Amino acid sequence: MRRVFKHIGRLVTLGEFGEGPARGPIPQLVTVADGFLVAEDGRIRRAGSMRDYEPGWEEGAAEVRSLPGLLVTPGLIDPHTHTVFAGWRADEFARRLQGVSYQEIMASGGGILRTVAATRAASEEELFELGMNRLDQMLRRGVTTVEIKSGYGLDLDTELRQLRVNRRLDRSHPVDVVSTYMGAHLVPPEYRASPEAYVDFVVGEVLPAVRAGGLAEFCDVFCDAGAFDLDQARRILRRAAELGMGAKLHADELEGSGGAELAAELGAISGDHLLRVSEAGVEALAAGVTVAVLLPGTSFFLRVAPAPARRLIDRAIPVALATDFNPGSCPLIDLRMAMTLGCVSLNLTPAEALVAVTLNAAHAVGQGAAIGSLREGKYADFVAWSCPDYTHLPYFLGSDLVEAVYKRGQAVFRRPQPCSSLRT
Repeated sequence: MRRVFKHIGRLVTLGEFGEGPARGPIPQLVTVADGFLVAEDGRIRRAGSMRDYEPGWEEGAAEVRSLPGLLVTPGLIDPHTHTVFAGWRADEFARRLQGVSYQEIMASGGGILRTVAATRAASEEELFELGMNRLDQMLRRGVTTVEIKSGYGLDLDTELRQLRVNRRLDRSHPVDVVSTYMGAHLVPPEYRASPEAYVDFVVGEVLPAVRAGGLAEFCDVFCDAGAFDLDQARRILRRAAELGMGAKLHADELEGSGGAELAAELGAISGDHLLRVSEAGVEALAAGVTVAVLLPGTSFFLRVAPAPARRLIDRAIPVALATDFNPGSCPLIDLRMAMTLGCVSLNLTPAEALVAVTLNAAHAVGQGAAIGSLREGKYADFVAWSCPDYTHLPYFLGSDLVEAVYKRGQAVFRRPQPCSSLRT
């Protein structure tokens, strides 16, 4: 089934970057004025300038639509979220504003363990309904694919419950869900006196159960002060690899833990946070294949120094951006706001920010061959924006710019009333 979109005000395909992630500084992107896009059976057949448009493509098409004055980009991809959870922690935000540190809140029984208690108490149906609502919000903001981690159960039953919800959301919602097991988020209270016993439990019981249920593509570990050390993280991720799961790492967020070096050593698909990455860690990532997933909303919300994005980019390490949507350290659900923070806090260019939430984000979740750019053969996941150029995406603070979102060439969201005020 063919769908044709023509007279696109400005088209950004990111096709100039080829098959792999984009590396190094990106001052600007190639754009096409008065463009077109042809989708065939959900995939890109052709995209380019109307000068090369063939009217014959319209014959037998299920849809022919003109998009004058609109910007079209690949769909946004959020490669690091904790979307499936119960309970909020706004009171902890108020405490941090009074000077109490995130680590102090965790030590007093708050933080991740507080969300663990709320999530353990929630039913699968409750978590599913919460997840559907949150995916609706993401979709309206231009997100077409999202990674969702577990890690708010820290036991067998709740972790599997979270991952089953991920699978249900993937089947039930237009936004595609990439599922990650993160039982090694923190040592739960019942294992506090024996962290190694918890690692034994994760490796010996939970990971095989996750694998048996086909519930996760990746395994993530919080490798940092107060969580899991390098040896524990290595053991968990190696076992996950034996079971067919790719590796991800929460690395070097609170302290320089050596997590970036471990991510490079294991060939992890992504190393995330990296606020305190060492020079050795930067060099290790530069020599490897790992995507650096940066979370500027988290450093902003916690009021700490951000990740050294320019140092990573200058070493040709592919950089992606994510929201880190979670109830404690970053309740940010708007990936376009993460683009803005990426420009303002991390000194990314608008071009680098867009690449970071599309092409490089796709590679950070193992989907680079299928999504992330509008190249021939990839899925026709794209967004039509009510603005004239991609530089406006991080520029307009708080503006609702999405006109329509397309998955596999079909509209899955349309703005009820067109907004034309920002197009020129």
